[in-house]
Amino acid sequence: PHLQIYTPLINMVMSILHRLTGVALYFGTILLVWWLIAAATGPAYFDYVSSWFAPWYGQVVLIGYTWALLHHMMGGLRHFIWDLGYGYELGTIDLMSWGSGAVSLILTALIWFTVAFAQGSA
Repeated sequence: PHLQIYTPLINMVMSILHRLTGVALYFGTILLVWWLIAAATGPAYFDYVSSWFAPWYGQVVLIGYTWALLHHMMGGLRHFIWDLGYGYELGTIDLMSWGSGAVSLILTALIWFTVAFAQGSA
């Protein structure tokens, strides 16, 4: 069967998103390493690298990286629970799938509202 026959289930969508966030984390971690190297290099280079993340598009990348990290972590915890042999009931699978998506969005929002508040933007 193919996608025109199958109706996408939430656990199928979360499986695909888990893989996509893994790829996003690969590229986002390269940016994180660049930033850390800049911090170790000196203030001038650190300011230069940080200037790439300051505009709105840099903030979008940082928020996206945060969400990808949290979504991937929630998916990993969901799979860990399944690996322990729990949560195989259909209702529980759906609840855990929806929950991992919702928790990742909520935690991302909480983190970035905290960042904004700490910087005095909120």
